[in-house]
Formats: sequence, C-alpha cells, structure tokens
Amino acid sequence: MATAPAKPLALTLGEPAGIGPDITIAAWLRRRELGLPAFYLLGDEALIAQRARMLEAEIRIAAVSPGEAATAFADALPVVATGERATAVSGKPDASSAPAALASIRQAVSDVRAGFASAVVTNPIAKSVLYRAGFRHPGHTEFLAELAATQAGVPQPVMMLWSPRLAVVPVTIHVSLRDALAELTSDLIVSTVRIVAAELTSRFGIAHPRIAISGLNPHAGEDGSLGHEEQTVIAPALKILRNDGIDARGPLPADTMFHEAARQTYDCAVCMYHDQALIPIKTVAFDDAVNVTLGLPFIRTSPDHGTAFDIAGTGKANPASLVAALKLASRMAAAIS
Repeated sequence: MATAPAKPLALTLGEPAGIGPDITIAAWLRRRELGLPAFYLLGDEALIAQRARMLEAEIRIAAVSPGEAATAFADALPVVATGERATAVSGKPDASSAPAALASIRQAVSDVRAGFASAVVTNPIAKSVLYRAGFRHPGHTEFLAELAATQAGVPQPVMMLWSPRLAVVPVTIHVSLRDALAELTSDLIVSTVRIVAAELTSRFGIAHPRIAISGLNPHAGEDGSLGHEEQTVIAPALKILRNDGIDARGPLPADTMFHEAARQTYDCAVCMYHDQALIPIKTVAFDDAVNVTLGLPFIRTSPDHGTAFDIAGTGKANPASLVAALKLASRMAAAIS
C-alpha cells in the first residue's frame, strides 16, 4: 500500500467571495477525524481570519513558507502569502479580487514544479468574475495547461471527473455544443484516450484499464441512420487505440452506459462532449466527485462544484468534495513518489 507523500499539498484560494475559504476551514477543522494529508492554503491570511470569525470557527492560522507547512498543519491552518490581497465580501464577488485568485493558482503550480508541494488542489473559481478582469481561458483546466507549457509547447489537458462509483472524461471540454461537434476528430479522441489509459495506470494503479467510449448520436448512430460520426470519426479512433493495446470499447450508446451494472464493466467512460460526461457523474456522485486534470506534468485535483455564492459565509457549505480532492491528490502523489 502506497504511503502518503511527505510534501504537503498546495491548496489554492479559489474565488475569495465563494465557499472556498469556508470548505478549507471546515476541512482543516476535521483533519484528524478524516485523516487528511497535510496541505497549505495559498492566499490572504486576513481573509481567512475574517471568514473564520464569520463562521464562528475556532481555528489557528499560521503564516508559513511552503517548507514549514507540513509541520504547522497539525496545530494551525498553514497559509502561504502570494502578495495579493483578497478584498471581496463573502457572497458578493468583486473583480478586484481576481488577481488574488490567479496569483494563488500560479504560485501553487510554481511550488509543485519547484518540489515544495506534492500536488495542486484548486478551490472553485468564478470564471465570470475573472473574465471581467481580463482572464482569457475557458476554465481552470486550460489555464493550468498554459502554466505547464515548456519549450516543447502546451500539453493537452484532459479533464476527468472521478468518484469511487464512476470516472468520466469528456473529449471536448469548455466549448459550446456546436463548437464541440466541429472540434471532435479521430486524432483528438486518440490523444485523449492515450492520456487517460497511461494515467489510469501510472497514477491510479490500474494495470490494464478498461475504457468505455461513448457514441456521439442517439443510440450510437443506429448504424448510420441517426448520424455517421460513429462510423467516420469514432470507429477509426478505436481501431488505432486497440492497435496500441488499449482496451477501448465502443462506440456505446450513451443512454445505456451509466446504470449500475454497466459501470462495473469499465474503469472510465470517455464521452464526446461536456454534458454527456458530467450529467451522469453529477447525478450519482454530486457530493464527492473530484475534478482531476490529466496530461499535465503535475497532479491537480479540485472539488467538483462551483463557488456557491448564495451560501458563502453561512456555514452551510459541504466540504465533502474538497476532502475527496485532497485525499485523491495525496493518493496519486504517493503512487508516483
């Protein structure tokens, strides 16, 4: 059995006006009960202290360096400053706090790549707030890929939603359905599934992953009567993947892939577009699903929910998905350490 990594996890602030601070505080308070790995928050110590007072949470906060975080974690929530203040009030997003959210993500990636932390765990961001501040990426996934760029180029990020009951991957991610249809190619399916297969083995410990590939059209095209993409785009990709030795099955009708018995026959479902993959997992594992970015030179996980402005600062936020993200990041880091 793999042991937990010695280095702490780098946890980002997320949207300061959202529930990121709330669930961070709640998770740390239950660290012993839940057996959480050590983590530190990259953000504004004053914001966390103010939110703790609002939540009436008895918590110690320690301003530390990344190297001091693991030792401090037992007795205090370690906070590493990024140099950016977060001014937004809970529940009231303020674009002036966008620099704090982005600085936290950049610093987390930098810390992991420098060897100070074992993985990046990201709290939810509000893309609409970031867009008003000039953010140009469709989401976290694409921003992280840019931060991982080398002279060889920008890696292909693959978004996986994982839970003990189901793991899914959309081939096309944060684009409209019309654009997803235009982007879908055999090459994109092949490159996505290759990354999924490799990381299910290297980071999840599955020696021979079984990957179910959905069709695009109703009933997987019904032999061409409901669409030809299964025959002209997906089937050629499957042939290449099988020649690679990957256990790729399909194309399968998406409406029969996700019932309980079907889920036992594969380790991950790869779907053609965002909602085809995310609706099933958010139905069966809404509270404990984890967003994992594959294809990067570092581990990144995140809660599978948004900023929940309506309950920020109320004490109603459920930390279950963050807890699952922290535990999965630690497990993945231990698998490759």
